[in-house]
Amino acid sequence: MTTKRKARKFRIKRSAPALGSDAINATSNPPRHEAAPEQPVPVQPPQAPPADEVAAPSEVELENTIENIRKEGLTGRQLRMARRVAQKHELEAESDFEAVRILRERGIDPFQRSNMLELVVPQAGAEQHEGGAPDAFANLAAQSGGAGSESGKVQLPQTMPTQKVKLPSTEVSPAERRSAEIQNIQRDITRRRRRKMGLLLVRLAFFVALPTFLAGYYFFVIATPMYSTKSEFMITSADNAGGGGLGSLLTGTPIASASDSIATQGYLQSKEAMLRLDQDAGFKTHFLQDWIDPIQRLGENPSNEEAYKTYKKHVKIGYDPTEGIVRMEVIAADPVVAMQFSEQLIDYAEERLNGVSLNQRENQMQDALNSFAEAEEKRSAAQEALVRLQLEGSTLDPQSVIASIRTQISSVETQVIDKEIELASLLNNARPNQSRVDGARSTLNILKEQLQILNNKMTDVSQGENSLAELTVRIQMAQADLATRDLLLQSALQQVEQTRVEANRQVRYLNNTVRPLASQEPSYPRAFENTILAFLVFAGIYLMISLTASILREQVTS
Repeated sequence: MTTKRKARKFRIKRSAPALGSDAINATSNPPRHEAAPEQPVPVQPPQAPPADEVAAPSEVELENTIENIRKEGLTGRQLRMARRVAQKHELEAESDFEAVRILRERGIDPFQRSNMLELVVPQAGAEQHEGGAPDAFANLAAQSGGAGSESGKVQLPQTMPTQKVKLPSTEVSPAERRSAEIQNIQRDITRRRRRKMGLLLVRLAFFVALPTFLAGYYFFVIATPMYSTKSEFMITSADNAGGGGLGSLLTGTPIASASDSIATQGYLQSKEAMLRLDQDAGFKTHFLQDWIDPIQRLGENPSNEEAYKTYKKHVKIGYDPTEGIVRMEVIAADPVVAMQFSEQLIDYAEERLNGVSLNQRENQMQDALNSFAEAEEKRSAAQEALVRLQLEGSTLDPQSVIASIRTQISSVETQVIDKEIELASLLNNARPNQSRVDGARSTLNILKEQLQILNNKMTDVSQGENSLAELTVRIQMAQADLATRDLLLQSALQQVEQTRVEANRQVRYLNNTVRPLASQEPSYPRAFENTILAFLVFAGIYLMISLTASILREQVTS
């Protein structure tokens, strides 16, 4: 046993520098009848073709075959054995792996037992190991005789020394060892998968299943049943509204009352409506009752903000712009209370709607009436100014006086012309009648004097600051001002009428298409739907967190 151990150590020392760890491991347990080689054959890697040359298909096939042999996990002892068998058959091989390939192509098994025995040849001088013990394999080769030395072959059967203990070989074939390693890897992968699957199931149970179970337990067992009261109403304008233009085309459509519907929806969802509902119907008191579950029940002495959060959860209002209908759903723990809350909110909406439209109509009518009163006052002032101008002179109508004087002057001038023609005709006679001539001349002088008087009178009334002409101009301006004020007064009166029509058109009515009724069965909680939703929410949260953690872990490790 000591001699075998020393021989094994000697072979390991000789083959370690050339073969590395694989050769050492392979030669640590050599077969019983194998002799140690004198010089190890180094394993040369295959030469790759130059980068600028393209390998032929045959070369590629050879490289693939050698690569497959390399993957078989052959030991250094087996590779040296293949090289020696190739040399014995006078086959040239550049590497041990190529020797294995060539032998297999020739139909020679380089690892056959008979080939191994044929390679053992006697050596003249056996190397001495530590302690001076000869190599066992050298002794075995020496016992073969001279004939064996001359032929280079060992003749079987051979006798083994009786003092050596015969033990079974502990060497495992590469295929079996590779199969065992693969099985170990598979078992390790299976264990890891089972461990990861178990951890995954634990995490899913803790982060998804347990919260879902708690949520389902609350919805099915603990949650207080809530009753829902639904109602619908729409806001319309007066049907007999007049007017023309584009506004009349939109009258009666949902677009015409869209702003009022949106404003009503906002008011019903406001804190002001909640405070009025609490003051009139006791909203807070209802949700402070002890038999309501703790999650839906208000805390002791709740603030307006806490009550408003509960109000927004239990009063849901939606507006459909295509149909112009406002849908409202009121949720409470008592169906009668839910119906009362819904009726109160509808009354608040109608009151607020009437208040807003009333203020607008009153403002418009007040502006129109103020304009009409102002126009009427100015028209009265113009009328008064005209009357005062007419009363300042001696006559009420100086223009008619001037026209009368002008008429008289024209008449006297006509008479003067007639008398002058008559006097000229009398003087043209050879023996004119003196009395008639004197009468005509006397009448002519009287007419001229009267014409002069009228001209002087006309001059007196048309000149000076207080003349009839100046008074006439002032009266005409006052009359024009009065006519303008009459037009303005008429326009103001027309505006008042139009404003009244517009105010009638702006009147809004809240029509209940679906009145609130008390429910007989609870509508909430929807236990099954809420449990499924909770499961999806928790699963999504876990998925997001796990993906984020995986990405961060990958970024950190990379």
